[in-house]
Amino acid sequence: MGLEAVVEEIREKGRSEAEKIHAESKQNVDQIIAAATRRAEEIKLAAEEELTKQSAHLVSQDVSAANLLVKRELLNTQKALLDQVYETTRKDIAALPESFHREAIKKLLAEAKREIPKGTIFCNARDQAAAKAVIAENPEFAGFRLGEPVNIDGGLLIEGEGAELQIDYSYRTFLAKVWESGLKDASDILFG
Repeated sequence: MGLEAVVEEIREKGRSEAEKIHAESKQNVDQIIAAATRRAEEIKLAAEEELTKQSAHLVSQDVSAANLLVKRELLNTQKALLDQVYETTRKDIAALPESFHREAIKKLLAEAKREIPKGTIFCNARDQAAAKAVIAENPEFAGFRLGEPVNIDGGLLIEGEGAELQIDYSYRTFLAKVWESGLKDASDILFG
């Protein structure tokens, strides 16, 4: 066997070994690339999942905020409407005829007399004449005198002798009591 044959055999072994190493390297590279591709897909899926979750969360937050804003606006509108009804009611009661106010003063004074037998009554300027007439026409109210006009829609403020006891029988006080007790019912009726 000549030197050339030995060299050729060594070359052949080298080529064979190089091809084997090359094939193993290619296989390793393919495995590494496949693993990297799988990992990249996993990362991509996880990122898409997280993005979907965050997107759904943001949409949910925006919807909740919008619903809250709509509810707040609805409640503000309902409150404004109820306030308007309250003010209209006050004005309508104040605009009732003098005969209504005179009868109301008489009934309120009779009710107040149970707690304060003598004292000063105060009413608005519009009702001064009616209050004076009620006191003059009814002897049971002889213990009361008429005070200066006060700024109320109607009704009476009664003060006992010596200002020890005061009673508020103003229309506004009665309306406030009715309003508080009936507000929920009125709201349910109006706004369901």
